[in-house]
Amino acid sequence: MSTIARRPSLGIILAILATLCFALLDTVSKYAGKLLVPVLMAIWLRFAIQTLMTMALLWPQYRGRLFQTQAPRAQLLRGLLMIGSFGFSFLSLMFIPVGEFTAIMMLIPLAVTLLASLILRERVSPLGWLLVAGGFSGALIVIRPHGSDFHLGMLLPLLSVLVNALLQILTSRMVRTEDPGVTHFYTGLIGLACTSLAIPLGWQWLSDWQQWAASALMGLFGSTGHYLLIKAFQQTPASRIAPYLYAQIGFATLAGWAVFGHAPDALALLGIAVIALCGLTSARLHRG
Repeated sequence: MSTIARRPSLGIILAILATLCFALLDTVSKYAGKLLVPVLMAIWLRFAIQTLMTMALLWPQYRGRLFQTQAPRAQLLRGLLMIGSFGFSFLSLMFIPVGEFTAIMMLIPLAVTLLASLILRERVSPLGWLLVAGGFSGALIVIRPHGSDFHLGMLLPLLSVLVNALLQILTSRMVRTEDPGVTHFYTGLIGLACTSLAIPLGWQWLSDWQQWAASALMGLFGSTGHYLLIKAFQQTPASRIAPYLYAQIGFATLAGWAVFGHAPDALALLGIAVIALCGLTSARLHRG
């Protein structure tokens, strides 16, 4: 059986491009929230575009194999978790700037460590627990739950972190039997099917071209980012890619400044630095 020659440097480049797409996704999502794009419509269009793009990109290579899965229930659960992930992210960006939101999302690997210990009974070293505590402390510095501007909506990113951590744990189990292209296709298809069932309950026609454009760009950047990440992991081991994913913080902060004129203050920068330091150290710990 032939194997695909790996090119680690190409994988790193693709991963960085994926983080750029995700930063643009979050920026457009925040802009869509300001345009009052209905949440259900935003999620439905995002998965509709992902499904169409996945079919267009993968069908020539996969053909009928695109529908072949050995874990239909896991695919269903992953699709539902992805709906929750995007929904919580979309709502979170209504309350928190793009750069700070992205930094909090970098807690996901640390949350995976926490949940793996609680759910899968995996052993975590004392340093691992210290990094988890440090990362969440950084998130609290960014959110500032005792600040005068705090409201409960600012805790939504932590729910998004939790859902995404569960998503990663599930995905790590699925890769043993499931092709990543097939999983990407089913995630879009299940997300589209489930939100289509809900559409009659909350259908709101988008009122102008800006809302349509923002919704289309969310689907484009989201699907492209996930596709690039799949291709990156085909070229380079996950442990080598992990540190480069933190480039998304820089891209998101820059995009937030360019589009919304927001720059993190000194305290937010401190929290972002703590999260990045704990996350990068954790990635290095697992790599070693």
